[in-house]
Amino acid sequence: MHGWRRARLTERTRQTATGRTLEFEVPRWPGHLPGQHVDVRLTADNGYQAVRSYSLAAPADTDRIELGVQAAPGGEVSPYLADDLPVGAEVEVKGPLGGWFVWTPEKPGPLLLVAGGSGIVPLMAMLRARLASASGDPCALVHSVRAPDEVWYAAELDAAGAVVDVRRLYTRTAPDGSARPPGRMTEPDLPVLPSPKDARCYVCGPTGFVEHAAALLLAAGHAPDRIRTERFG
Repeated sequence: MHGWRRARLTERTRQTATGRTLEFEVPRWPGHLPGQHVDVRLTADNGYQAVRSYSLAAPADTDRIELGVQAAPGGEVSPYLADDLPVGAEVEVKGPLGGWFVWTPEKPGPLLLVAGGSGIVPLMAMLRARLASASGDPCALVHSVRAPDEVWYAAELDAAGAVVDVRRLYTRTAPDGSARPPGRMTEPDLPVLPSPKDARCYVCGPTGFVEHAAALLLAAGHAPDRIRTERFG
């Protein structure tokens, strides 16, 4: 287990009204795999400490890591990280953590990523790794959000759609001209991949969404041992 390391905030990017991606410089970062996460520790002037876990949003890049932070209403840590931590300030991080919810380009076969809201963050690391690889295996990403203003990585995913199958689903409010009315994800919303039993599926989001998506994947013929899930809330 890696100990705590100093991490300096170098850049903050707005994704949604309450979602941010934060880039940190972490000297001697050991590297990580797409799907892993870190613990972040904040220490107040009086010595009080708070620790929260955040997913890594990008493949390993020397001493830089990118985290996705969704500010929770009334939260103790996430609103501060999202908007108040000054660029140049330091926090502590521990990681990388997690080995179950991981994908690398060395794993062959079709890849299906299914995200609910900010659950897109670790899947974005997988998608970016897939796009940077020479893999010719089919790849698709489904991102379910409540409304258009809750889409993360909008421009990047629009560009990725030229290479992989990217689908956005809106559950409460759909944009003007949308062919699909707003509503919960159903089985026809899932891309049909060649040989679904060989596909690797990764699902991340709130607990209810993850359980619903996993059930749809099973109904669509995906193998239970190739469906990996990560949930929050």
